[in-house]
Amino acid sequence: MRPLTIVADSNIASLDEFFNASTLGQETMRTVNIITVAGRAINARLLAECQPDVLLIRSVTRVGEPLLADNKSVKFIGSATIGTDHVDQDYLAARNITFANATGCSKHSVAQYVLTAILTLCPQHWQPSIAPVTLGIIGLGNIGSTLAQYAYDLGWQVLGYDPLLPASNINNASFEQVLSQSNVISLHVPLTDKRDDTHPSGSDYPTRYLIDKNALDAMPSETLLINSARGPVINAAELEADIKCTGRQVVLDVFEHEPEISEQLLSKLAIATPHIAGYTVEGKLRGTQIIYDALCEKLAVSPVQSMHTLLPLNMFLWSELKTHPERLIKFYDIMQDDASLRSKLADGQVKGIDFDQLRRDYHLRREWQS
Repeated sequence: MRPLTIVADSNIASLDEFFNASTLGQETMRTVNIITVAGRAINARLLAECQPDVLLIRSVTRVGEPLLADNKSVKFIGSATIGTDHVDQDYLAARNITFANATGCSKHSVAQYVLTAILTLCPQHWQPSIAPVTLGIIGLGNIGSTLAQYAYDLGWQVLGYDPLLPASNINNASFEQVLSQSNVISLHVPLTDKRDDTHPSGSDYPTRYLIDKNALDAMPSETLLINSARGPVINAAELEADIKCTGRQVVLDVFEHEPEISEQLLSKLAIATPHIAGYTVEGKLRGTQIIYDALCEKLAVSPVQSMHTLLPLNMFLWSELKTHPERLIKFYDIMQDDASLRSKLADGQVKGIDFDQLRRDYHLRREWQS
């Protein structure tokens, strides 16, 4: 029987533990050949040479006709990420290529990143009775709704906005209300373009440049803005102008022109990190687990690997942090990630190769256990 050939982004966690002959071929005695490369090195030429059956990616690999037009072997593509804006799903469907992404894999990781950013810059928010907090959340999918639950647990008020979901106790405000009435605004939306002839699979609620000059002007200058979703959700040039004018505190984990970041923008940010908000041991393993399970379903084999057998002991408890907020830096030192990114500045920018290296070599955090 022909070996199962997999091309995979080397930045996917525990590839060897999940994708091997004993975890995928145990019922068919099929051998597995896995080829790992950097995500940005996955191109049409590589796929033509390797002729893989399976392609496993993260967000840096763009998948569509330019990548796959000359390839007839790929039957399954798994993205170990929540977002899907890097994948042309209509094209894959037309080619009868199965696609799976890791929905919800890092919802706690990203929510905890946002909380850390807020409480590092505004430690008074640990005590909402003294410093009332209204957290505005734009986008109430897996991450946004998880963040809302943490906020409620801290006694904060939440203003949530998501036009794709019905009104609820969380989805309780208009876009304008979130902008004008929040102390902190956190973005948790996919990157979408306006539905038109150019983007037939676009959205009636496009998010590209959702935060532009008009949106920024609607925010009080003291409102903290956090983006851990997708870079182009914010217009970078208009954000720079706003910070220069208002002195607003802004936290970015994602950037419009990623992986390059200009010094001009970086110097204006309160916290900047290299797209690692979801980079926890649990979040990464969960992402791999989800696409492994989906591939097992595609191959009609029973999944035998579980992330729980790979997890080391975790002593980071949410209940302890709430009781001892002074220990936040021990749970997650976000300013160390900020310093690591800024240390890569050279000749007026952070270069893409350095940005990618920070992500590749990142020492994974642990999620705080409830």
